[in-house]
This record gives sequence, structure tokens and C-alpha cells, in this order.
Amino acid sequence: MKQICIIDGQGGGIGSATIKKLREHFEESIDIIALGTNAIATAQMLKAKANRGASGENAIVQTVQKMDMIIGPIGIIMANSMMGEVTPAIAAAIASSPAKKILIPLSQENIEIAGLTPQPLPHLIEELVQEHLQELRTK
Repeated sequence: MKQICIIDGQGGGIGSATIKKLREHFEESIDIIALGTNAIATAQMLKAKANRGASGENAIVQTVQKMDMIIGPIGIIMANSMMGEVTPAIAAAIASSPAKKILIPLSQENIEIAGLTPQPLPHLIEELVQEHLQELRTK
């Protein structure tokens, strides 16, 4: 069974919405681990039906090294993003993890990605499932 890690911070809204959509499409055929930069984000993702969850820097740094896939907003690979919740250690651990990374192009940071058309979160999550998780459908 594929282990997919969803990482989010602040209120956990992006992670929760992503987990709900993954459960809708894949039910219990994938193992979803919720990693929050804080306890509130983790709690919200657990309510959305993640299998397990943990909070904080050490939990994230240790867990991302063992995952098959990491999903989260683009800020998870930027040191000091999410109002400082993503520490340099978290960003480095995620970026260097051998897991496949699927990043949602939503950012509250002062960063713009050229060539992207802004889309609402539900559309981005649907695209994530339909176009980037095809490998999970065949297994």
C-alpha cells in the first residue's frame, strides 16, 4: 500500500481538502499520513480521515524520509514560509526526501510562479488527483 504524506500548517485547510478528495477517489487503498506544522493543522487533517498524524518539526523531518509520496502547498519546500511554521530543517528534509513530491501552487509568500494561471483550491486538488495520481489508480 502506498504511503502518502500530506503536509500543511496554520489551520490545515489545504491538507484537509486534499485528504477528503483522496478518500473520495481512493477510499482505503492508500495510507494517508497527516503531518502538521502545528497541532491544529494535524487535528483538522485527522478529522478529514487521514490514517495517522503527527505534528512539529521532528515528526516531519523523520517521517518524510520514509514516504512514497509527499503532497502539500508549495510553501512546504520554502524555509520560513507559512508565517514561519516551515523551518529551514522542515524545508530541507522535504526537498531532499526520496519521495515523489506533488506541490499545490498556492502560496501566501511573496512568490509568483510564471506561467501558472491562478485557480481555486478545489480545481487544483481535482487536477492533482486526475493528472498526477494516475499511478495509484492502476494498483
